Amino acid sequence: MGAYAYHAPTNVADALAQLGAAADAGTRTQMLAGGTDVLVQMRSIDKGPRTFVDVKTVAEANELDIGADEIYMGAAIVSAKLNENDELKALLPGLIEAADLIGSTQIQGRATIGGNLCNSSPAGDTIPALIACGAVCVVASPGGNKEVPVEDFVTGVGTNILSEREFLVGFKIPRPKGKTSDAYLRFIPRTEMDIAVCGAGVALTLDDSGTCTAAKVAIGAVAITALPVPDAAAALVGSKVDDDALAAAAAASSALAKPITDKRGTIEYRKKVVGVLTKRAGAIARDRAAAL
Repeated sequence: MGAYAYHAPTNVADALAQLGAAADAGTRTQMLAGGTDVLVQMRSIDKGPRTFVDVKTVAEANELDIGADEIYMGAAIVSAKLNENDELKALLPGLIEAADLIGSTQIQGRATIGGNLCNSSPAGDTIPALIACGAVCVVASPGGNKEVPVEDFVTGVGTNILSEREFLVGFKIPRPKGKTSDAYLRFIPRTEMDIAVCGAGVALTLDDSGTCTAAKVAIGAVAITALPVPDAAAALVGSKVDDDALAAAAAASSALAKPITDKRGTIEYRKKVVGVLTKRAGAIARDRAAAL
């Protein structure tokens, strides 16, 4: 184990100052959102010295604003708090269900959606759900905040767009209007507390006749990053989200998937299952939207 330092800035400006000073000094820093992955990594693959900058103490990263047109969700809000918010569960049921899949009840008292994204695992459950909901990352940088769609944030296994002088402050998500809803499903070998073999998030809007007017589909754990699936969304738009449309969406997800074979599943298996999950999540999102 190496030497560690810890800072707990109270606002974005303080956090950027800490990151900037460390970068100028050539010191490694790491943002600490919940620490549920960091502590495990420190005991195994990554024991190097660093300075932790705790985003949980940054005021702007703990804000939750459910506005008329947009939802702002701070990156440091613990999953347990989101899971207990009835308004969020009604507006974004798929995203909140994805957050509820991360770890145990105890873990969710620390874990965050922001941390799940910044960990940048291909199997991060909230990432396809965020993409499906049209979430945009608010990134604090020395030149001011910048906004990046979630699908452009992760660049590879464990890597993302953040520089050593930047950090994720929160998310902006369009508030669902009318008959709009979402769903997220994953497959795991066990009943809980496992990493996704594959996952699929679907968000869609229906008109009064039940025809889909907008859709977004994303899949996870079947490539080096979570992937939007435009062809799957196109298969749903203009349809009643019936069996044929759902089958076409499933085929599009399977076709786009680029998984590997490992002890958790073969390429062929993962491609098949991610299509099945797309079909099932699409049906759930359709039924939720129709009930609004």
